[in-house]
Amino acid sequence: MVDLVLVLVYFAAVMIAAISGRQKGEVTSEDYFLSSRSLKWPSIAFSTIATNVQGYQFLGMMGSAYLYGLAQASLEINAIQGILLAAFIFVPLYLKEKVVTITQFIKTRLGKKVALAYSLSNIFLFSTITIGAALFWGAYAADIVFGEYLALIHEDRLTRITILIFILGLFSAIYTYLGGLSAVVKTDVIQFLILFAGGITVLFIAIHHLGGWSQLYQKTPELMHLHLPADHEKLPWPHIFGLFLLNINYWCANQSVVQRSLAAKNLKQAQIGLMVGGLMKYAMAIIIVVPGIALVGILGSKGLGDPDMAFPYLVNTYLPIGAKGLVLCALFASLMSTVDSTFNSLATLWSIDIYKGYLKKDAPDKEVVKAGKRAILFAFISGVTIGVVLLYLKFSDPDAAFTHTLNELRYYINCAIVVLICAAVFLFAPKHKVAFLAFFATIALQFVFKAAFPEMNYFIRAMWVIVCGFLIIALGSMTKFTSWKELFNPASKKITQFGIGMLASLVLLHIIFH
Repeated sequence: MVDLVLVLVYFAAVMIAAISGRQKGEVTSEDYFLSSRSLKWPSIAFSTIATNVQGYQFLGMMGSAYLYGLAQASLEINAIQGILLAAFIFVPLYLKEKVVTITQFIKTRLGKKVALAYSLSNIFLFSTITIGAALFWGAYAADIVFGEYLALIHEDRLTRITILIFILGLFSAIYTYLGGLSAVVKTDVIQFLILFAGGITVLFIAIHHLGGWSQLYQKTPELMHLHLPADHEKLPWPHIFGLFLLNINYWCANQSVVQRSLAAKNLKQAQIGLMVGGLMKYAMAIIIVVPGIALVGILGSKGLGDPDMAFPYLVNTYLPIGAKGLVLCALFASLMSTVDSTFNSLATLWSIDIYKGYLKKDAPDKEVVKAGKRAILFAFISGVTIGVVLLYLKFSDPDAAFTHTLNELRYYINCAIVVLICAAVFLFAPKHKVAFLAFFATIALQFVFKAAFPEMNYFIRAMWVIVCGFLIIALGSMTKFTSWKELFNPASKKITQFGIGMLASLVLLHIIFH
Protein backbone atom coordinates (compact mmCIF):
# COMPACT_ATOMS: atom_id res chain seq x y z
CA MET A 1 0.00 0.00 0.00
CA VAL A 2 2.84 2.40 0.87
CA ASP A 3 4.44 1.75 -2.53
CA LEU A 4 1.22 2.51 -4.42
CA VAL A 5 0.72 5.73 -2.45
CA LEU A 6 4.23 6.80 -3.46
CA VAL A 7 3.36 6.19 -7.13
CA LEU A 8 0.16 8.26 -6.86
CA VAL A 9 2.07 11.10 -5.17
CA TYR A 10 4.66 10.96 -7.96
CA PHE A 11 2.03 11.29 -10.72
CA ALA A 12 0.35 14.15 -8.85
CA ALA A 13 3.68 15.95 -8.41
CA VAL A 14 4.49 15.62 -12.11
CA MET A 15 1.12 17.01 -13.20
CA ILE A 16 1.26 19.89 -10.69
CA ALA A 17 4.78 20.78 -11.89
CA ALA A 18 3.63 20.66 -15.51
CA ILE A 19 0.61 22.89 -14.89
CA SER A 20 2.69 25.38 -12.90
CA GLY A 21 5.14 25.48 -15.80
CA ARG A 22 2.50 26.67 -18.27
CA GLN A 23 3.05 30.17 -19.58
CA LYS A 24 0.21 32.62 -19.16
CA GLY A 25 -1.50 34.66 -21.85
CA GLU A 26 -0.69 34.58 -25.58
CA VAL A 27 2.04 31.99 -26.17
CA THR A 28 4.47 32.47 -29.06
CA SER A 29 6.22 29.60 -30.83
CA GLU A 30 9.47 30.54 -29.09
CA ASP A 31 7.69 30.49 -25.71
CA TYR A 32 6.12 27.09 -26.39
CA PHE A 33 9.00 25.28 -28.07
CA LEU A 34 12.01 26.99 -26.43
CA SER A 35 10.65 28.18 -23.08
CA SER A 36 11.32 31.80 -24.16
CA ARG A 37 15.07 30.95 -24.36
CA SER A 38 15.31 31.36 -20.60
CA LEU A 39 16.69 28.03 -19.36
CA LYS A 40 19.58 28.07 -16.90
CA TRP A 41 22.19 25.35 -16.48
CA PRO A 42 20.46 23.24 -13.75
CA SER A 43 17.34 22.83 -15.90
CA ILE A 44 19.44 22.00 -18.98
CA ALA A 45 21.51 19.42 -17.08
CA PHE A 46 18.63 17.66 -15.30
CA SER A 47 16.27 17.65 -18.27
CA THR A 48 18.88 16.53 -20.81
CA ILE A 49 20.00 13.53 -18.76
CA ALA A 50 16.47 12.59 -17.69
CA THR A 51 15.61 12.44 -21.40
CA ASN A 52 18.62 10.22 -22.00
CA VAL A 53 17.77 7.52 -19.41
CA GLN A 54 15.21 4.91 -20.46
CA GLY A 55 13.59 1.88 -18.88
CA TYR A 56 15.52 -0.62 -21.00
CA GLN A 57 18.78 0.63 -19.43
CA PHE A 58 17.73 -0.79 -16.07
CA LEU A 59 16.76 -4.11 -17.62
CA GLY A 60 18.97 -4.55 -20.68
CA MET A 61 22.09 -2.64 -19.65
CA MET A 62 22.15 -4.02 -16.10
CA GLY A 63 21.67 -7.49 -17.58
CA SER A 64 24.50 -6.84 -20.02
CA ALA A 65 26.69 -5.66 -17.12
CA TYR A 66 25.87 -8.96 -15.38
CA LEU A 67 27.37 -10.74 -18.41
CA TYR A 68 30.11 -8.40 -19.60
CA GLY A 69 30.90 -6.29 -16.56
CA LEU A 70 32.29 -2.77 -16.62
CA ALA A 71 32.64 -2.81 -20.43
CA GLN A 72 28.92 -2.05 -20.55
CA ALA A 73 29.66 1.31 -18.88
CA SER A 74 31.51 2.32 -22.05
CA LEU A 75 28.17 3.28 -23.61
CA GLU A 76 27.48 5.64 -20.71
CA ILE A 77 30.83 7.27 -19.94
CA ASN A 78 31.86 7.79 -23.58
CA ALA A 79 28.86 10.07 -23.96
CA ILE A 80 31.28 12.66 -22.53
CA GLN A 81 32.89 12.85 -25.98
CA GLY A 82 29.63 13.85 -27.64
CA ILE A 83 28.68 16.19 -24.80
CA LEU A 84 31.97 18.10 -25.07
CA LEU A 85 31.65 18.41 -28.84
CA ALA A 86 28.10 19.70 -28.38
CA ALA A 87 29.13 22.18 -25.68
CA PHE A 88 32.14 23.71 -27.43
CA ILE A 89 31.44 23.34 -31.16
CA PHE A 90 27.85 22.56 -32.18
CA VAL A 91 25.68 24.42 -29.64
CA PRO A 92 27.65 27.70 -29.97
CA LEU A 93 26.92 27.62 -33.72
CA TYR A 94 23.23 26.93 -33.14
CA LEU A 95 22.90 29.72 -30.58
CA LYS A 96 24.80 32.16 -32.78
CA GLU A 97 22.26 31.65 -35.56
CA LYS A 98 19.33 31.63 -33.09
CA VAL A 99 17.76 28.56 -34.68
CA VAL A 100 14.67 26.87 -33.25
CA THR A 101 15.40 23.56 -34.97
CA ILE A 102 18.66 21.98 -36.10
CA THR A 103 17.02 21.72 -39.52
CA GLN A 104 17.30 25.49 -39.88
CA PHE A 105 21.05 25.27 -39.28
CA ILE A 106 21.45 22.46 -41.82
CA LYS A 107 19.41 24.45 -44.34
CA THR A 108 21.85 27.39 -44.23
CA ARG A 109 24.85 25.08 -44.77
CA LEU A 110 23.55 22.26 -46.98
CA GLY A 111 20.36 23.56 -48.62
CA LYS A 112 16.61 22.97 -48.48
CA LYS A 113 16.54 19.39 -49.80
CA VAL A 114 19.05 18.10 -47.28
CA ALA A 115 17.32 19.97 -44.45
CA LEU A 116 13.96 18.47 -45.43
CA ALA A 117 15.48 14.96 -45.51
CA TYR A 118 16.91 15.52 -42.02
CA SER A 119 13.62 16.81 -40.61
CA LEU A 120 11.35 14.16 -42.15
CA SER A 121 13.64 11.29 -41.13
CA ASN A 122 13.69 12.53 -37.54
CA ILE A 123 9.93 13.06 -37.44
CA PHE A 124 9.49 9.48 -38.67
CA LEU A 125 11.93 8.04 -36.12
CA PHE A 126 10.52 10.07 -33.21
CA SER A 127 6.88 9.23 -33.93
CA THR A 128 7.50 5.50 -34.31
CA ILE A 129 10.60 3.79 -32.91
CA THR A 130 11.65 6.39 -30.31
CA ILE A 131 8.28 6.89 -28.61
CA GLY A 132 7.07 3.34 -29.23
CA ALA A 133 10.20 1.68 -27.84
CA ALA A 134 10.30 3.99 -24.80
CA LEU A 135 6.66 3.25 -23.96
CA PHE A 136 7.08 -0.48 -24.49
CA TRP A 137 10.29 -0.87 -22.49
CA GLY A 138 9.13 1.34 -19.65
CA ALA A 139 5.81 -0.46 -19.24
CA TYR A 140 7.36 -3.89 -19.80
CA ALA A 141 10.13 -3.26 -17.26
CA ALA A 142 7.64 -1.97 -14.68
CA ASP A 143 5.49 -5.07 -15.11
CA ILE A 144 8.42 -7.49 -14.87
CA VAL A 145 9.53 -5.96 -11.58
CA PHE A 146 6.16 -5.00 -10.11
CA GLY A 147 3.65 -7.32 -11.79
CA GLU A 148 2.15 -8.23 -8.41
CA TYR A 149 1.34 -4.57 -7.60
CA LEU A 150 0.20 -3.72 -11.13
CA ALA A 151 -2.19 -6.69 -11.20
CA LEU A 152 -4.75 -4.17 -9.90
CA ILE A 153 -4.90 -2.81 -13.45
CA HIS A 154 -5.74 -6.19 -15.05
CA GLU A 155 -5.02 -9.84 -14.28
CA ASP A 156 -3.94 -10.71 -17.83
CA ARG A 157 -0.32 -9.60 -18.29
CA LEU A 158 -0.56 -8.70 -21.99
CA THR A 159 -3.66 -6.60 -21.41
CA ARG A 160 -2.10 -4.99 -18.33
CA ILE A 161 1.02 -3.82 -20.15
CA THR A 162 -1.06 -2.58 -23.08
CA ILE A 163 -3.12 -0.46 -20.69
CA LEU A 164 0.08 0.82 -19.05
CA ILE A 165 1.50 1.85 -22.44
CA PHE A 166 -1.69 3.75 -23.22
CA ILE A 167 -1.98 5.46 -19.81
CA LEU A 168 1.66 6.50 -19.57
CA GLY A 169 1.69 7.73 -23.17
CA LEU A 170 -1.52 9.71 -22.63
CA PHE A 171 -0.31 11.22 -19.35
CA SER A 172 2.96 12.37 -20.97
CA ALA A 173 1.13 13.72 -24.02
CA ILE A 174 -1.33 15.74 -21.91
CA TYR A 175 1.20 17.74 -19.93
CA THR A 176 3.49 18.22 -22.96
CA TYR A 177 0.49 19.42 -25.00
CA LEU A 178 -0.53 21.88 -22.29
CA GLY A 179 2.82 23.36 -21.34
CA GLY A 180 5.36 22.85 -24.10
CA LEU A 181 9.07 22.81 -23.25
CA SER A 182 8.57 24.67 -19.95
CA ALA A 183 6.35 21.87 -18.65
CA VAL A 184 8.70 19.19 -19.99
CA VAL A 185 11.73 20.72 -18.27
CA LYS A 186 9.94 21.19 -14.93
CA THR A 187 8.71 17.59 -14.93
CA ASP A 188 12.10 16.28 -16.10
CA VAL A 189 13.80 17.79 -13.06
CA ILE A 190 11.41 15.85 -10.79
CA GLN A 191 11.82 12.73 -12.89
CA PHE A 192 15.60 12.83 -12.80
CA LEU A 193 15.61 13.20 -9.01
CA ILE A 194 13.27 10.19 -8.75
CA LEU A 195 15.41 8.25 -11.22
CA PHE A 196 18.57 9.04 -9.31
CA ALA A 197 17.05 8.21 -5.92
CA GLY A 198 15.66 4.89 -7.18
CA GLY A 199 18.94 3.98 -8.87
CA ILE A 200 21.04 4.89 -5.82
CA THR A 201 18.77 2.75 -3.63
CA VAL A 202 19.31 -0.34 -5.81
CA LEU A 203 23.06 0.37 -6.05
CA PHE A 204 23.67 0.58 -2.30
CA ILE A 205 21.44 -2.40 -1.56
CA ALA A 206 23.47 -4.45 -4.06
CA ILE A 207 26.82 -3.29 -2.64
CA HIS A 208 25.62 -3.97 0.92
CA HIS A 209 24.69 -7.57 0.12
CA LEU A 210 27.94 -8.03 -1.80
CA GLY A 211 29.88 -7.06 1.32
CA GLY A 212 31.28 -3.69 0.30
CA TRP A 213 32.89 -1.95 -2.67
CA SER A 214 36.20 -3.80 -2.30
CA GLN A 215 34.40 -7.07 -2.98
CA LEU A 216 33.88 -6.03 -6.60
CA TYR A 217 37.59 -6.68 -7.16
CA GLN A 218 37.81 -9.68 -4.86
CA LYS A 219 34.74 -11.58 -6.12
CA THR A 220 34.37 -10.33 -9.70
CA PRO A 221 37.83 -9.11 -10.87
CA GLU A 222 37.25 -10.42 -14.41
CA LEU A 223 34.28 -8.05 -14.82
CA MET A 224 36.12 -4.89 -13.79
CA HIS A 225 37.54 -4.01 -17.21
CA LEU A 226 36.30 -1.35 -19.65
CA HIS A 227 37.96 -2.96 -22.66
CA LEU A 228 37.09 -6.42 -23.95
CA PRO A 229 39.05 -8.28 -26.69
CA ALA A 230 38.80 -6.95 -30.24
CA ASP A 231 37.00 -10.12 -31.35
CA HIS A 232 34.32 -9.94 -28.63
CA GLU A 233 30.87 -10.52 -30.13
CA LYS A 234 28.98 -7.66 -28.46
CA LEU A 235 31.45 -5.14 -27.01
CA PRO A 236 34.87 -5.37 -28.73
CA TRP A 237 37.07 -2.50 -27.58
CA PRO A 238 37.25 -0.87 -31.09
CA HIS A 239 33.50 -0.23 -30.80
CA ILE A 240 34.37 3.01 -28.97
CA PHE A 241 35.33 4.60 -32.32
CA GLY A 242 31.91 3.90 -33.83
CA LEU A 243 30.32 4.95 -30.55
CA PHE A 244 32.22 8.25 -30.70
CA LEU A 245 30.71 9.07 -34.11
CA LEU A 246 27.22 7.94 -33.11
CA ASN A 247 27.47 10.16 -30.03
CA ILE A 248 27.75 13.11 -32.42
CA ASN A 249 24.28 12.22 -33.68
CA TYR A 250 22.77 11.83 -30.22
CA TRP A 251 24.35 14.74 -28.34
CA CYS A 252 24.98 17.21 -31.18
CA ALA A 253 22.29 16.63 -33.83
CA ASN A 254 19.29 15.11 -32.02
CA GLN A 255 16.56 17.72 -31.63
CA SER A 256 15.06 16.06 -28.55
CA VAL A 257 18.39 16.28 -26.70
CA VAL A 258 19.75 19.58 -28.04
CA GLN A 259 16.47 21.48 -27.63
CA ARG A 260 17.26 22.37 -23.98
CA SER A 261 20.55 23.93 -25.09
CA LEU A 262 18.78 25.85 -27.86
CA ALA A 263 16.50 27.23 -25.13
CA ALA A 264 19.42 28.34 -22.93
CA LYS A 265 19.53 31.89 -21.60
CA ASN A 266 23.02 32.25 -23.06
CA LEU A 267 26.01 30.19 -24.20
CA LYS A 268 27.53 30.03 -20.72
CA GLN A 269 24.37 28.46 -19.26
CA ALA A 270 24.19 25.96 -22.13
CA GLN A 271 27.82 24.88 -21.76
CA ILE A 272 27.70 24.52 -17.98
CA GLY A 273 24.41 22.62 -18.23
CA LEU A 274 25.79 20.16 -20.76
CA MET A 275 28.98 19.50 -18.80
CA VAL A 276 27.18 19.08 -15.48
CA GLY A 277 24.96 16.65 -17.40
CA GLY A 278 28.17 14.86 -18.36
CA LEU A 279 29.04 14.41 -14.70
CA MET A 280 25.57 12.97 -14.18
CA LYS A 281 26.31 10.44 -16.95
CA TYR A 282 29.20 9.17 -14.83
CA ALA A 283 26.78 8.74 -11.93
CA MET A 284 24.25 6.93 -14.14
CA ALA A 285 26.98 4.58 -15.38
CA ILE A 286 27.68 3.55 -11.78
CA ILE A 287 23.98 3.21 -10.93
CA ILE A 288 23.15 1.08 -13.97
CA VAL A 289 26.28 -1.07 -14.34
CA VAL A 290 27.69 -1.74 -10.86
CA PRO A 291 24.57 -3.50 -9.44
CA GLY A 292 24.74 -6.00 -12.31
CA ILE A 293 28.38 -6.78 -11.50
CA ALA A 294 27.64 -6.93 -7.77
CA LEU A 295 24.89 -9.49 -8.36
CA VAL A 296 27.41 -11.86 -9.94
CA GLY A 297 29.43 -11.70 -6.71
CA ILE A 298 26.31 -12.09 -4.55
CA LEU A 299 24.97 -15.18 -6.35
CA GLY A 300 28.34 -16.82 -7.00
CA SER A 301 28.01 -20.12 -8.82
CA LYS A 302 24.18 -20.12 -8.64
CA GLY A 303 23.80 -17.47 -11.30
CA LEU A 304 20.71 -16.23 -13.13
CA GLY A 305 19.11 -18.09 -16.00
CA ASP A 306 18.21 -14.82 -17.73
CA PRO A 307 20.65 -11.89 -17.30
CA ASP A 308 17.84 -9.41 -17.98
CA MET A 309 16.35 -10.50 -14.65
CA ALA A 310 19.27 -8.93 -12.74
CA PHE A 311 17.38 -5.72 -11.96
CA PRO A 312 14.06 -7.45 -11.05
CA TYR A 313 15.95 -9.95 -8.87
CA LEU A 314 17.68 -7.20 -6.86
CA VAL A 315 14.45 -5.24 -6.40
CA ASN A 316 12.21 -8.16 -5.47
CA THR A 317 14.75 -9.98 -3.29
CA TYR A 318 16.38 -7.21 -1.30
CA LEU A 319 14.32 -3.99 -1.37
CA PRO A 320 11.97 -3.22 1.54
CA ILE A 321 8.46 -1.78 1.25
CA GLY A 322 8.61 1.90 0.33
CA ALA A 323 11.88 1.50 -1.53
CA LYS A 324 10.06 -0.64 -4.11
CA GLY A 325 7.57 2.17 -4.69
CA LEU A 326 10.44 4.58 -5.25
CA VAL A 327 12.00 2.28 -7.84
CA LEU A 328 8.65 1.85 -9.63
CA CYS A 329 8.39 5.65 -9.82
CA ALA A 330 11.94 5.68 -11.23
CA LEU A 331 10.92 3.30 -14.02
CA PHE A 332 7.90 5.45 -14.86
CA ALA A 333 10.12 8.55 -14.76
CA SER A 334 12.63 6.98 -17.17
CA LEU A 335 9.79 6.35 -19.61
CA MET A 336 7.99 9.68 -19.35
CA SER A 337 11.08 11.90 -19.40
CA THR A 338 12.03 10.38 -22.76
CA VAL A 339 8.53 10.40 -24.21
CA ASP A 340 7.63 13.98 -23.20
CA SER A 341 10.89 15.32 -24.67
CA THR A 342 10.29 13.43 -27.91
CA PHE A 343 6.71 14.73 -28.14
CA ASN A 344 7.92 18.29 -27.72
CA SER A 345 10.78 18.00 -30.20
CA LEU A 346 8.65 16.26 -32.80
CA ALA A 347 6.07 19.04 -32.45
CA THR A 348 8.86 21.60 -32.94
CA LEU A 349 10.20 19.92 -36.08
CA TRP A 350 6.76 19.51 -37.61
CA SER A 351 5.42 22.99 -36.90
CA ILE A 352 8.59 24.99 -37.68
CA ASP A 353 10.16 22.93 -40.47
CA ILE A 354 7.16 21.48 -42.27
CA TYR A 355 4.01 23.46 -41.40
CA LYS A 356 5.54 26.95 -41.46
CA GLY A 357 8.34 26.01 -43.83
CA TYR A 358 6.20 24.41 -46.55
CA LEU A 359 2.49 24.11 -45.81
CA LYS A 360 1.67 27.63 -44.62
CA LYS A 361 4.64 29.98 -44.76
CA ASP A 362 2.68 33.01 -43.55
CA ALA A 363 1.17 31.20 -40.54
CA PRO A 364 1.08 33.38 -37.38
CA ASP A 365 2.64 32.08 -34.16
CA LYS A 366 -0.73 31.01 -32.76
CA GLU A 367 -1.31 28.66 -35.70
CA VAL A 368 2.25 27.33 -35.55
CA VAL A 369 1.77 26.37 -31.89
CA LYS A 370 -1.57 24.70 -32.73
CA ALA A 371 0.15 22.71 -35.49
CA GLY A 372 2.71 21.54 -32.95
CA LYS A 373 -0.02 20.47 -30.54
CA ARG A 374 -1.74 18.49 -33.29
CA ALA A 375 1.58 16.77 -34.00
CA ILE A 376 1.73 15.68 -30.34
CA LEU A 377 -1.69 14.03 -30.66
CA PHE A 378 -0.60 12.24 -33.84
CA ALA A 379 2.66 11.13 -32.21
CA PHE A 380 0.72 9.80 -29.21
CA ILE A 381 -1.40 7.59 -31.48
CA SER A 382 1.54 6.38 -33.60
CA GLY A 383 3.84 5.89 -30.57
CA VAL A 384 1.27 3.88 -28.58
CA THR A 385 0.52 1.78 -31.68
CA ILE A 386 4.21 0.91 -32.19
CA GLY A 387 4.60 0.27 -28.44
CA VAL A 388 1.76 -2.25 -28.51
CA VAL A 389 3.13 -3.87 -31.69
CA LEU A 390 6.52 -4.32 -29.97
CA LEU A 391 4.75 -5.79 -26.96
CA TYR A 392 2.92 -8.38 -29.07
CA LEU A 393 6.14 -9.23 -30.93
CA LYS A 394 7.86 -9.78 -27.58
CA PHE A 395 5.07 -12.02 -26.27
CA SER A 396 4.90 -14.03 -29.50
CA ASP A 397 8.66 -14.71 -29.27
CA PRO A 398 9.96 -14.04 -25.73
CA ASP A 399 13.55 -14.80 -26.73
CA ALA A 400 13.58 -12.25 -29.57
CA ALA A 401 16.35 -9.69 -29.04
CA PHE A 402 14.77 -6.91 -31.06
CA THR A 403 16.45 -4.22 -28.97
CA HIS A 404 19.51 -4.65 -31.18
CA THR A 405 17.28 -4.76 -34.26
CA LEU A 406 15.71 -1.42 -33.27
CA ASN A 407 19.16 0.05 -32.67
CA GLU A 408 20.30 -1.05 -36.11
CA LEU A 409 17.17 0.43 -37.72
CA ARG A 410 17.92 3.74 -35.99
CA TYR A 411 21.51 3.63 -37.18
CA TYR A 412 20.45 3.45 -40.83
CA ILE A 413 19.20 7.02 -40.38
CA ASN A 414 21.50 8.14 -37.55
CA CYS A 415 24.68 7.44 -39.52
CA ALA A 416 23.37 9.57 -42.36
CA ILE A 417 22.59 12.39 -39.92
CA VAL A 418 26.13 12.26 -38.49
CA VAL A 419 27.51 12.62 -42.02
CA LEU A 420 25.28 15.65 -42.68
CA ILE A 421 25.94 17.51 -39.44
CA CYS A 422 29.70 16.91 -39.65
CA ALA A 423 29.78 18.16 -43.23
CA ALA A 424 27.75 21.23 -42.24
CA VAL A 425 30.12 22.09 -39.38
CA PHE A 426 33.57 20.82 -40.33
CA LEU A 427 33.65 21.50 -44.08
CA PHE A 428 34.09 25.08 -45.30
CA ALA A 429 31.80 24.93 -48.36
CA PRO A 430 30.16 21.52 -48.87
CA LYS A 431 28.18 21.16 -52.09
CA HIS A 432 24.45 20.80 -51.49
CA LYS A 433 23.84 18.20 -54.22
CA VAL A 434 26.73 16.04 -53.03
CA ALA A 435 25.44 16.20 -49.45
CA PHE A 436 21.96 15.14 -50.61
CA LEU A 437 23.48 12.23 -52.52
CA ALA A 438 25.64 11.24 -49.54
CA PHE A 439 22.59 11.12 -47.23
CA PHE A 440 21.01 8.32 -49.27
CA ALA A 441 24.34 6.72 -50.17
CA THR A 442 25.06 6.33 -46.45
CA ILE A 443 21.80 4.43 -45.98
CA ALA A 444 22.66 2.19 -48.94
CA LEU A 445 26.16 1.59 -47.53
CA GLN A 446 24.58 0.04 -44.43
CA PHE A 447 23.13 -2.73 -46.59
CA VAL A 448 26.39 -3.15 -48.51
CA PHE A 449 28.53 -3.48 -45.38
CA LYS A 450 26.03 -5.80 -43.70
CA ALA A 451 25.97 -8.09 -46.75
CA ALA A 452 29.73 -8.03 -47.23
CA PHE A 453 30.69 -8.31 -43.54
CA PRO A 454 27.75 -10.01 -41.75
CA GLU A 455 29.83 -10.74 -38.63
CA MET A 456 31.00 -7.15 -38.19
CA ASN A 457 29.89 -5.51 -34.90
CA TYR A 458 27.27 -2.88 -35.70
CA PHE A 459 29.14 -0.11 -33.87
CA ILE A 460 32.18 -0.76 -36.07
CA ARG A 461 30.01 -1.01 -39.17
CA ALA A 462 28.48 2.36 -38.28
CA MET A 463 31.98 3.85 -38.01
CA TRP A 464 32.97 2.76 -41.52
CA VAL A 465 29.65 3.85 -43.02
CA ILE A 466 29.99 7.32 -41.48
CA VAL A 467 33.62 7.68 -42.61
CA CYS A 468 32.67 6.67 -46.18
CA GLY A 469 29.68 9.02 -46.22
CA PHE A 470 31.74 11.96 -44.99
CA LEU A 471 34.47 11.26 -47.58
CA ILE A 472 31.83 11.33 -50.33
CA ILE A 473 30.93 14.89 -49.33
CA ALA A 474 34.50 16.04 -48.62
CA LEU A 475 35.95 14.69 -51.88
CA GLY A 476 32.88 15.51 -53.95
CA SER A 477 32.86 19.10 -52.72
CA MET A 478 36.63 19.64 -53.07
CA THR A 479 36.56 22.05 -50.17
CA LYS A 480 38.81 22.71 -47.20
CA PHE A 481 38.09 22.04 -43.54
CA THR A 482 36.86 24.79 -41.25
CA SER A 483 39.55 26.22 -38.98
CA TRP A 484 39.67 24.65 -35.51
CA LYS A 485 40.01 28.12 -33.97
CA GLU A 486 36.72 29.14 -35.57
CA LEU A 487 34.97 26.02 -34.33
CA PHE A 488 36.05 26.04 -30.68
CA ASN A 489 33.84 28.54 -28.80
CA PRO A 490 34.01 28.49 -24.98
CA ALA A 491 32.03 31.13 -23.08
CA SER A 492 34.91 31.72 -20.65
CA LYS A 493 38.34 30.48 -19.60
CA LYS A 494 36.88 28.65 -16.58
CA ILE A 495 34.48 26.76 -18.83
CA THR A 496 37.40 25.74 -21.03
CA GLN A 497 39.19 24.41 -17.95
CA PHE A 498 36.03 22.55 -16.91
CA GLY A 499 35.91 20.90 -20.34
CA ILE A 500 39.59 19.94 -20.27
CA GLY A 501 39.08 18.44 -16.81
CA MET A 502 36.16 16.34 -18.06
CA LEU A 503 38.13 15.08 -21.05
CA ALA A 504 41.07 14.23 -18.79
CA SER A 505 38.76 12.34 -16.41
CA LEU A 506 37.45 10.22 -19.31
CA VAL A 507 40.96 9.36 -20.49
CA LEU A 508 41.95 8.52 -16.91
CA LEU A 509 38.99 6.16 -16.51
CA HIS A 510 40.00 4.28 -19.66
CA ILE A 511 43.55 3.96 -18.34
CA ILE A 512 42.62 2.92 -14.79
CA PHE A 513 39.96 0.38 -15.80
CA HIS A 514 41.66 -0.87 -18.95
